[in-house]
Amino acid sequence: MIVSQITDAIEAYAPLRLQEDYDNAGLLIGNPAMECTGVLLTVDVTPRTVAEAAAVGCNLIVAHHPLIFRGIKRLTGSTSGQKAIIDAIRGGIAVYAAHTNLDNAPAGVSSQMAGMLNLTDVQPLDPLTDRSALNAGCGAVGTITPSVSAKDFIERVKRAFGSPVARCTRFAEQAAVTKAALCGGSGSFLIPRAIEAGAEIFVTSDIKYHDFVDYADRIILVDIGHHESENCSKNIFYHIITEKFPNFAVRYSQSDTNPINYL
Repeated sequence: MIVSQITDAIEAYAPLRLQEDYDNAGLLIGNPAMECTGVLLTVDVTPRTVAEAAAVGCNLIVAHHPLIFRGIKRLTGSTSGQKAIIDAIRGGIAVYAAHTNLDNAPAGVSSQMAGMLNLTDVQPLDPLTDRSALNAGCGAVGTITPSVSAKDFIERVKRAFGSPVARCTRFAEQAAVTKAALCGGSGSFLIPRAIEAGAEIFVTSDIKYHDFVDYADRIILVDIGHHESENCSKNIFYHIITEKFPNFAVRYSQSDTNPINYL
């Protein structure tokens, strides 16, 4: 098995053409022709995940967030990201990221979130019509069947994503909700689209205070945290790789944890 066989399988599922212009998905470190000894799955690449990969014999890390995102002018090890890059290169560990291409893929992060919440009739919230991919798009919207109270649905969200808290707009707890929109990661830019789609509730992360102020009377906003909303990306990677290569070593990172602690 070589690195490019793994990355080709991921890109067949989430083509690089689906990534946003600002993104940097793909193979970031390493030789695509290098023999692959195992894959470690993570949301973020840190010095701890690089050390873990080396310890368990995996020389390919597959992550959701790109380790190299913007231009690097210095590589001194002064930041966690720089140290992870240096450690990966020194250790001969390749690093691959599927970020907004996985978000926008037809069965990507938001679609996975919808499945975790048992939504039906799921469609992209903001469809991509210019990149030759059927049902590709950012976010997702679907039907809550049967309808439930807003309070019960938010409790379902917290359980599904392992979020101990949820930042929400004020709402009538017993008001029935029948349609939900969601977006993994920072999805507040999709709030107007969620309203247009007829969703009564929108689940995402990194919602700003003024978004809560501006939209409080039009839709229930639920912020579950960035890591919580995208942790399911590892499950997507796992199924892509193991379905294509059932006997290959694929591991979930044990050191990839939410950097935010709730007190």
